[in-house]
This record gives sequence, C-alpha cells and structure tokens, in this order.
Amino acid sequence: MAMTKSKPKTDLAASVGLTNDDLLGMYKTIALARAVDERMWVLNRAGRIPFVISGQGHEGAQVAIAWALEKGKDWNAPFYRSVGTLLACGMSARDLMTAQFAKAVDISSGGRQMPGHYGSRAAHLISLSSPVATQMLHAVGIALAAKIRKTGEVAMSSMGEGSSNQGDVHEGLNFAGIHKLPFILVVENNGYAISVPASKQLPIENVADRAAGYGMPGVVVDGSNVLECYRVAKEAVDRARRGDGPTFIEAKVIRLTAHSSDDQQTKYRSAEELAELQNKDPLPRFRDELRAAGVLTDEAEAKIKAEIKAEVDDATTYAEEAADPDPATAMQWVFAEEWPGETPPPWGFTLRGSAGH
Repeated sequence: MAMTKSKPKTDLAASVGLTNDDLLGMYKTIALARAVDERMWVLNRAGRIPFVISGQGHEGAQVAIAWALEKGKDWNAPFYRSVGTLLACGMSARDLMTAQFAKAVDISSGGRQMPGHYGSRAAHLISLSSPVATQMLHAVGIALAAKIRKTGEVAMSSMGEGSSNQGDVHEGLNFAGIHKLPFILVVENNGYAISVPASKQLPIENVADRAAGYGMPGVVVDGSNVLECYRVAKEAVDRARRGDGPTFIEAKVIRLTAHSSDDQQTKYRSAEELAELQNKDPLPRFRDELRAAGVLTDEAEAKIKAEIKAEVDDATTYAEEAADPDPATAMQWVFAEEWPGETPPPWGFTLRGSAGH
C-alpha cells in the first residue's frame, strides 16, 4: 500500500478517526473499482463479455460506507452496481473478472450467475437474485440472527432508489425497526431507475424521509463526498453495534454511465446533464482533497496507478485464460442433487451417485 512517509496521520485523517494509510487505501479501492468497471466496458464492447451494469459514480459512497464495517465479521447484501462495495469488503479484481467471463473458478457461482450477481462467503457478501430488493430480507434476517446470538455483527444492504419502492423493503425496515436490529440500509440514489427519473418514482424529495415511519434515523449524505459518507456510516455501524437499532442512509450519487451495456441513456438524458456529472465525480474530488491535505503525493499516486493497472491487467488475463465450466456440472449447486429426476436429461447427465459423479 502506498503511503506518505512524513506524517502517519494528518488533520484530514484525524478528523474522521483514520490514518493516512486508511485514506490511501480508501482512495486506491475507489480508483480500482473505477478501473475494473472501465475495463469491463471495453471487454463488453469488444464482444468478450456479454453484459455490464456499471457502478461508475457510485464508488466513493460505496467504498467509504463499506469501510466502516469490520471485514470478516459484518455482513453485506449488495446490489448489482456494487463494484466498490465488493472490493472494499474483500473481493479481488480477479473475482469480479472471472464472474464476468463466467469461468469455472468464479467464486460467486462457478460461472452460473449472470454478470453482476457477485458473492463471497469469505468476504461475507451475500449473492443477490435478479428480482431487485430481495437482498433486503436476507440482510435483515442476518441482523436478527446476530441479535439472537449476541455476536456483535452488523448487517448492511444496499440498493438503488428505484428498488427502494419494493414491498420487501417496507417489510424489512418495519421488522428491523420493531426489533431494533443491527441493520443498515443504504440507498444509492442516482436519480434514475433505468430511464425513469426520481420525480416519477417518489412523491418525496428524499427516500430517507421514510425512515421516520419505521422508528429509525434517516440520514441523507452527498455520495460524492467520500469522508462524509464514511462519517455517516461509522455512526450507523456504532449505533447498530451498541444495540440502538437500524439506520437508513441515502447517498445522493451520480450515474456516469448508462444503466447497463444494453441501455442508451442519451435517449432520456441531455448532453448538458451528462456533461455536468463530471463536476460531481467522486474520484477526482477525493483525489484533490487528499492532495490538498498532503496525504497523496506524486510518488504515492504514481505507485497506486501502477499497482491498479497491473491488477486489472492481471485479472483480465487470468479470467480470459481460465477454464470454462464443464457442461456436465451444469446442475451442480442448482439442485440438491445432480439431477432430481428418475431418468437422465437428454443431454446426458447421470443420476446422483452414478459413475462419473
């Protein structure tokens, strides 16, 4: 990890209870998330991976909020745009790329999930399902178990503002509020549910205004302000761990790309609107903040850039060269048995316990 040599803790780091190493680690993770995301788009446009849902513009909030969790202890149920969250919680660029290429070594599902459905048991990241917001109930269930078992664990779930209108979210927040669970909901509000603007999704300005109805704090934060996102998340994690109950965080983020590689956002967003987003990009904003505070030097930044390029190049090569899943194992992890029927399917599987399994 690159770090400054003169000051182990600057005023900026001390203001949020962190060290320079923490700030540089946070910055590197945000920059890595952006670089991995950009590489995925290049691979998609080259016809080498089928589909990308981007997190560009969300990374500052994602990494900062996840930074407040305790790795290997707390749990996170993210959503399809959570590249920064995944990296901050312990997944690697290789883990993300092998999932995109659907390789046999993909730790998320062995190449069985669609791109964007990441998960890691080791990193305590819960794999999501295609119906949006279903991860909410998984996280609330984990929080309930943590409270019953008195483990001190905190569970977090994240989603977009469009997903926050699903019934699962109401059920989860209501249950978490009643039982004062160690749970945090993070809504990353980028203003669009695919092509539908927030004004046509919500009758209120802030999604977090709904928190009062569930008996929990609702906090709105600028998602491009990395350290403010960390402060808010740290307070929520501390509150949850003390037994004071859940928190609803709404991070006002930006979406720099189309909803996905299958979307054309210029059909519903003006050129002026898209150009203005560059002024709200969390990556250069955080970089400038660290430089002004004397945390990020030219030497440190050059080292970080080189490390990120090497990591992304390595992940791409590794994923491309890794073996594809064996078609004979297609039912593994899908059913409790290799094939649940009385006769093998026409493509040649044998029954559970038969030769070759």
